[in-house]
Amino acid sequence: MTSGYHETRFAEDKRRNVVWEALWRSYFSNHIGPEDCVLDLGAGRCEFINNVSAKRRIAVEMWPDFPPLLEPGVEPIVGDIADLDAIQNNSVDYAFASNVFEHVTQEHFAKTLKALKRILSEKGRLTILQPNYRFASREYFDDYTHVAIWSHVSIADFLGANGYDVLDVKAKFLPLTVKSRLPVHPFLIQAYLASPIKPLAKQMLIVAAPKSNG
Repeated sequence: MTSGYHETRFAEDKRRNVVWEALWRSYFSNHIGPEDCVLDLGAGRCEFINNVSAKRRIAVEMWPDFPPLLEPGVEPIVGDIADLDAIQNNSVDYAFASNVFEHVTQEHFAKTLKALKRILSEKGRLTILQPNYRFASREYFDDYTHVAIWSHVSIADFLGANGYDVLDVKAKFLPLTVKSRLPVHPFLIQAYLASPIKPLAKQMLIVAAPKSNG
C-alpha cells in the first residue's frame, strides 16, 4: 500500500464504525457463531473485526501501524494477506475481506485463495465485500491503489476457476462509501439491508467455500 494511504484516502472516520456496528448486528451476527474463529483479511482500521463477537479473532494487515487499533483479544498478523502460514490448518470458520481484492493482482488474489483453502475449517466460508465495477465504474479508480477490476460476475467466475463454490451473490449490498449522500444511522442501515431496493448500492457481497468443503 502506498505510504500515507491510511492518512489520506483511508483516514479515520467515526461514521465507519457506526456502519460496522450496524452491519454486525443486522447481518454478520447471523452468520458467525460464538465459538467460531474469524479471520479479517486486510483489516485496515479494524472496524469489522473489532465489532465481531467470536471465540477467536485474527486480523491480517500489511499496514504496520494497525495493531494498536485492535480491541483486546484480537490477534494481529502484520503481513501479506496471501501469507497465512502463522494460522493453523482447518482452524478458520469465517474469513472476511472488505475492499481488498481490487487492490491486488489476479495472481495475488489466486495465491490468497490457495492459502485460505488450507486454513478454512470444514464449515469454513469466505465472504467478500467490495466495489462492483458494474455499478461503480465512474468512481472505481478514484482510489489510486486499485489495480484490478471486478464485477459480481467476474469475481464469481474467478472463485470458481480457483476451486471455490459460490454460495451467495448480492450484486448490490451497500453504498460505495460512508461519504455517500445516504445518512449514517444504525436504524437506517438495518432498514437498508432489509429492503429489496438499494439506492446508491455499488458494493457487492459474495460468499464462497472451497469445493472440498461442499
